[in-house]
Amino acid sequence: MMPALPDLQAEFASFLAGGTGKSMAAVVVGDSIGAEARLRIYRHHVRHSLTAALAATFPTVQALVGEAFFAGMVRSYIEADMPEQPVLSEYGAGLAAFIADFEPARGLPYLADMARLDWAMNVAFQTDPGPALDAAALTAVPPEQLPSLHLRLVRGATLIRSVFPLDRIWRASQPEAPDEKVDLATGGANLLVQGAGFVTLEAGDAAFLAQLDGAATLEQAAEAGRAVDSRFDLSTCFAQFLGMSAIAAMQH
Repeated sequence: MMPALPDLQAEFASFLAGGTGKSMAAVVVGDSIGAEARLRIYRHHVRHSLTAALAATFPTVQALVGEAFFAGMVRSYIEADMPEQPVLSEYGAGLAAFIADFEPARGLPYLADMARLDWAMNVAFQTDPGPALDAAALTAVPPEQLPSLHLRLVRGATLIRSVFPLDRIWRASQPEAPDEKVDLATGGANLLVQGAGFVTLEAGDAAFLAQLDGAATLEQAAEAGRAVDSRFDLSTCFAQFLGMSAIAAMQH
């Protein structure tokens, strides 16, 4: 008796993720290639395609660990988290969290954060940022209302704060970079990922931006920046982000 379509779909999805697929073989027609062999070929093709897609999205992670290690790692990820959408550039949001718990990667404690950076760069590249706040719009706001403004980053932008020097690790991993041994003890990095790349921020600027994008008022965000770095200057910091078109236009 033919299984119901939902049951067949569930069994096929389980097979692609590593299940036995025993009941699938009974409903697949074989000829010179048997049903089980056909299923294995299809599963291999799916895994190969997903591995290639993840390698394209996480090039820095692959560069750091090598193709063989990366393929083995993402195979485990694929089995645990198959894509639920048809656009492969949108697949991999959970890889950083997976790497953080992946035992063979324990010796590379920065790898999960590097996956976060690769993913953020992918999101920024794929996302239309929308209109950005400009100086003209800001000067139209009455001065007494400025401290209570609520502003956000443009769509697709991400602030990444890491205890590891991700910016230096990223640069050292690029194909044409000179050999450089990055000392992890040199401290962390605060990166604003936007558009086609990222910029490294001072700690005070990053604290300001984190609070601002976290729904704090402009005044509260400035206080957070000063709490981290007494040299924090709101005017300089805000002008920098305006010049980068990093702040989303105010909603009316």
